Amino acid sequence: MPTILRISGWRLYFYSNEGEEPEHIHARKGDMECKYRLLRQEYDIQEVWSCALSNAGRREIRKIIFDNFEYILLQWDEYFNYF
Repeated sequence: MPTILRISGWRLYFYSNEGEEPEHIHARKGDMECKYRLLRQEYDIQEVWSCALSNAGRREIRKIIFDNFEYILLQWDEYFNYF
C-alpha cells in the first residue's frame, strides 16, 4: 500500500492489488476515509465512497487531489507500469 502524499494530516495512497481498476486514489485523515476516481480525460474527480467524511473534510481532500492531480496520475502510471 504505497503512500503517495501526506498533506495537512491526509495520507493519500494506492492499494497494490488495484491496478486493474480505473485510476483512483484513497485518502485517510483521522476517522475520515474516502476513495476518488481520477478522470484523466476530463481533468476531474468523482467520489466513489466515503466513511465519516465531513463537508469540510470533503472540500479539503477534493482541493488536495485537484492541486496534485497530475502528480497522483504520474505516480499511478509509474506504480502500475502504464508507461
